[in-house]
Order: sequence, then C-alpha cells, then structure tokens
Amino acid sequence: MNRVYNFSAGPAVLPEEVLKKAQEEMFDYHGSGMSVMEMSHRTKTFDELIGKAEQDIRDLMQIPDNYKVLFLQGGASQQFAAVPMNLKKNGKAAYIVTGQWAKKAYQEAGKYLEAVKVASSEDQTFSYIPDCSDLDIPADADYVYICENNTIYGTKFKTMPNTKGHVLVSDVSSCFLSEPVDVTKYGVIYGGVQKNVGPAGLVISIIREDLIRDDLESYVPTMLKWKTQADNGSLYNTPNCWAIYICGLVFEWLKAQGGLTEMKKRNEEKAAILYDFLDSSKMFKGTVRREDRSLMNVPFVTGDDDLNAAFIKEATAQGFVSLKGHRTVGGMRASIYNAMPIEGVKKLVSFMEKFEKEHAKYTKNR
Repeated sequence: MNRVYNFSAGPAVLPEEVLKKAQEEMFDYHGSGMSVMEMSHRTKTFDELIGKAEQDIRDLMQIPDNYKVLFLQGGASQQFAAVPMNLKKNGKAAYIVTGQWAKKAYQEAGKYLEAVKVASSEDQTFSYIPDCSDLDIPADADYVYICENNTIYGTKFKTMPNTKGHVLVSDVSSCFLSEPVDVTKYGVIYGGVQKNVGPAGLVISIIREDLIRDDLESYVPTMLKWKTQADNGSLYNTPNCWAIYICGLVFEWLKAQGGLTEMKKRNEEKAAILYDFLDSSKMFKGTVRREDRSLMNVPFVTGDDDLNAAFIKEATAQGFVSLKGHRTVGGMRASIYNAMPIEGVKKLVSFMEKFEKEHAKYTKNR
C-alpha cells in the first residue's frame, strides 16, 4: 500500500482504521448482504446505524439533551441561507467576518435580513482575529455569527466573542471534533464534515431546541427548515447514507483514541512541530498572528512565487500532497487534521529543512 501524506484542506485525510473498516464492510454490512450505499434508509439496520452515530457524537461533544443533532445535505454553504431563514425574528443579525466563508455567509444572509458586519479582519488579509470583547452589536440582532476556524487563512477563535446575550452561531467545519467544546455557549454549531470528520456531502448541525421553529416565513423552503429534519430524525428524505456511516466510524475511532481531550493534545503537539520550524526558518514564514494560529490549517510562504512552486512540486514528488495554498491567497497550506499522524508532520518538516538547505541562495539574496 503506497499511501501519501495528504495535507488537503478538504476533502481531507481519513483515519486508516476507518478506511479499512469500511473496506471490510463494503459488500456486507453487519450481515445484511449489502453495503450501506445500497441500503434503504427506512430499514431497521440503517436506523440503528444513524442512531448510534448520533449517540456517539453526543458522547464525544457532551451535547445536552435540549440540542438536536441533524445530519443534513447541502454542505456548510447551504446553512449560510438556512441560518438567517430559521433564526429571523427582528430581521437583523451581526456577522464577524474573519475569512472567505464568513464573508460568503454574511453576503448570503443579506438576502433575507439586515446583516450587520460588526467586526472584520479583511484589512490585513484575514491574518488575525479581531478583538470581539466589546462589539457594537445591535440590541435587536437575532444572532451573532462567526466562522470559528478559517480554513483558508489559518486563524482560529481562541475566545468566543461577547455576544451580549445574543444567540451565537458558529461554523466549525475545519475544527470540528478537534478539541473539547462547550456546546451550551452556542445556539447553533454546525460544520461540513469533509475536513475533519468524514467524506464530502454532509453537514452536521447541532441546534438548541428552542431555536427550531414552525412559525417561519412562507418563503422558507421545506428542506431548509430545521424543524423538517428535526421532526423526522434527519430522515425526512433520503440522507447521505454513506457519509453518515463513515462519520459514525470516525466517531468510534475518536472514542477509541481517548476522545476530544486526547485529540486536542495530539493536535497541539503536531501544530507546535510545524509552527516552531516556521518561526525559526529563514525561508519559510507563517502568515498568521501568533496568538490566532489554527491547530488545523497552517498557511506559509517563502516570499517568492517561483520558489513556492518549486517547493510544491518537489514535495508532491516526495509524497507530501495538496500543499498548494488556496487560489485566493497562494503560497502553501498544510492542513493537519485529526487523522494526520504526527509522523506526517515530522517528515514534512524534515523535508522543508532539506529544501531550505538546498535552496539557501534564495535566503542569502534577501
């Protein structure tokens, strides 16, 4: 088996144990004589599968009973519209824009209510998290919205914003299940699973029950009403059965590893190896303010486009793939999610050290 070290931001690396388990069950899931991909979502077998998946994520995140867990389609981007549609009461919401996905959510919300940008880090290419301790949040705002970990720019909220009593909504797509979280701080916490939890095509939304309403405006599509899926256990229509199955295997894997406290410990150790090298390197530089650095996504540059391209090419040849930065920012980005083994990060740093020595003339001429 010739596995590469996959640093993709998403779809991203999955635990090998999960892939092997899925391989074993591909033709016969639990004696059913078929794979999950072929199975009706109305069967008892699948009902037990989704029920266990929900219970396992509840256990991992210690989700209170007054929160619903919904397995939805459309990805996190569809929630950009679903959030304002479902939470709109006064017709106003506060957005903290710290990256491309928060910006897109802000723009989408503007179609359905008055979206107010109360803070932004766009002035410095989203390279930091703004001070959110005393924002000018409208008193009649229906909610305050953040993207907690910014995949493209490599920043992370280390402290939740002071919402001044308003509902907090958070897109956690790229830090999902990477560390313990106090769900009670949020009204809604959701994430596309393709970065740190499972395969593409599924978003998991965790929603406080009092925010799931049936008095929504008539224009809200049936499939975008949280109540539609909440009342039907995420089975109103055919769900993404395969993605739910794989996520369930990932939940089992996370529990076996020691849960989210252990994952945070591992993720901090991995990130420290890479950040420590970047801080000492004369060639490679991180692009994020130190106190706002993400544990999941690490963008870096050399300062020379040709050198960046050479690094990506040589890294790929050595089995370190998907290191090219997002098209909007360039450079490089290493996404080191839960399933990336520490050996992968150590070997990447060793390769970066070797590359720097071999291209030392570039640093001498600066």
